[in-house]
Amino acid sequence: MNIQDHTSAGDLTKGSITGTMLRFAIPMMLGNLLQQCYNIADTLIVGHFLGADALAAVGSAYSLMVFITSIFIGLCMGTGAVFSLQYGAKDYEGMKRSLVSSLLLTGGITLIINTLSLIFIHPIIRWLQTPAEITGMMHDYLLVIFIGIFSTFLYNYYAFLLRALGNSIVPLAFLGISVVLNIVLDLVFIAIFHWGVTGAAVATVISQIVSGVGLCLYTLYRFPIFRLKWKHIRINRQSIREIATYSSLTCMQQSVMNFGILMVQGLVNSFGTAVMAAFAIAVKIDTFAYMPVQDFGNAFSTFIAQNFGAKKFERIKKGIHNTLWFITGFCLCISAAVFVFARPLMQLFIDANETEIIAIGVEYLRVEGSFYVGIGYLFMLYGLFRAIRMPGMSVVLTVFSLGTRVALAYGLASIPSIGVHGIWWSIPIGWALADLFGWWYYRKAASRLIPASSLS
Repeated sequence: MNIQDHTSAGDLTKGSITGTMLRFAIPMMLGNLLQQCYNIADTLIVGHFLGADALAAVGSAYSLMVFITSIFIGLCMGTGAVFSLQYGAKDYEGMKRSLVSSLLLTGGITLIINTLSLIFIHPIIRWLQTPAEITGMMHDYLLVIFIGIFSTFLYNYYAFLLRALGNSIVPLAFLGISVVLNIVLDLVFIAIFHWGVTGAAVATVISQIVSGVGLCLYTLYRFPIFRLKWKHIRINRQSIREIATYSSLTCMQQSVMNFGILMVQGLVNSFGTAVMAAFAIAVKIDTFAYMPVQDFGNAFSTFIAQNFGAKKFERIKKGIHNTLWFITGFCLCISAAVFVFARPLMQLFIDANETEIIAIGVEYLRVEGSFYVGIGYLFMLYGLFRAIRMPGMSVVLTVFSLGTRVALAYGLASIPSIGVHGIWWSIPIGWALADLFGWWYYRKAASRLIPASSLS
């Protein structure tokens, strides 16, 4: 039995281009939507049964976990890009080497982060400027979460591995099981056993163990090529170097994104509570609005990587063309919907009497939301450069986009006649400048990687 026995449906080098990418992307979109729904349910359960202090403790811990998880996702995303290239090239022996190298490298980094987070849990809580009244609850919650952090890595590792082979349905299924189990255990441990925030953490860890271990066992059962023997357990410097390059760069990209967002958040906070509340709500709406195009960008990346590995350059050209049209059409539709329904969307999250907050949020959504096509193209470029063995450009684009946005936000906001409006306008301007730079660089550099006859 070989890898081809179970991945014919995941081969993105054949069949309808747009249809193939959509079938691959839709399960990822559903998975993200499912995760967002869980986050809302988790907030409701903790807030309803444990009160405001517990909600604040879990909320602060969640922000930290998003940052740590982004490191794992970056590492796993880089590994997945390498697997996609090798799978497209039918280099199955190379995939075995990459499996060993990636497990040693990314697994080792995860264990180091896990150990450090447990050792420095008290300094971390102090660094987050946690109020004294919730310090104990936050410590109890984080202690359990940190103990189970490796299961989070395990799920993401095998999820990106399967997606690299074109299989996005199985990771969705295991995520669905995890989300449902997490909600059930939240209710049992919090409402029935009265374990408080510790119960919420235990529920999260158990559900992550089930999804991580379950997905690992499924992968080893269905894909015998990933069952390593002692003869495969050897260090291959070239393989480790390739995995390290991709993983470190994608990890850096994820970290830079979070850092840039934190800097903008600090500027927003300086304008007072109403602006803070409006920004917090509008960002949630943003997440739902452009989440599908982000997932499509990841699907596009896997598509390009497999075809780049298979040297199907004409198919790459058509894939880029079709994706441009799809992202343009989708983003314009979403922008129109957000512009028209900005006020009702804000009122889903806050009472209609909060007119100032709603007005600020509506302005943000109508400025920034009108240009979703800009971030759609950016997600596409991130995926494109990862797929054609230029992951460093994804980092450069991220730094360029966020750097421009932060500089413009601080510069424009300091002008009294512009103020907070400058923060809103800095976002689409940053996207546009990064898009122009990214496409220019692609046209300039692609000739070295793809035969000229295949370029559009």
